[in-house]
Amino acid sequence: MIAYFYKKIISPTDLKKTKGQTEDALSKAFVQFYVQKLGVGPKKARAYIVEDMIIARLWGRLHPLEDFLLKDQKGVELVKRVRTTFHEATFMELNKIVFDLTGCNVTSYHSDSSTRTGERFEIFILDRNLEGQFSDE
Repeated sequence: MIAYFYKKIISPTDLKKTKGQTEDALSKAFVQFYVQKLGVGPKKARAYIVEDMIIARLWGRLHPLEDFLLKDQKGVELVKRVRTTFHEATFMELNKIVFDLTGCNVTSYHSDSSTRTGERFEIFILDRNLEGQFSDE
């Protein structure tokens, strides 16, 4: 995977955001991203900042067509392949969302989903300890 890095100028208002505010902004941005890309997004999202990681937990299926495809094993495999391909194709856009909201570059990205529940996890490994940049809340 090719890593692209951005350089961000941090404004004084960025420095005043709390960890919780940043996690909330990330959650909302991920939902908005999927709605824009697929026309429908997760029903609920929660982002967690843990040291040099952002862990996004997304609930709900991305697209109604998946429900139909998940009725047999071939459909399950197809949905998994489509999701993997989608995430590879949109990595740069997700990286930019993370960068714009945190000032951190994504060095590695991992994603997995349950075809049974529709729950998905996305893990972004960052170029530094983001959690350590927040003062105790």
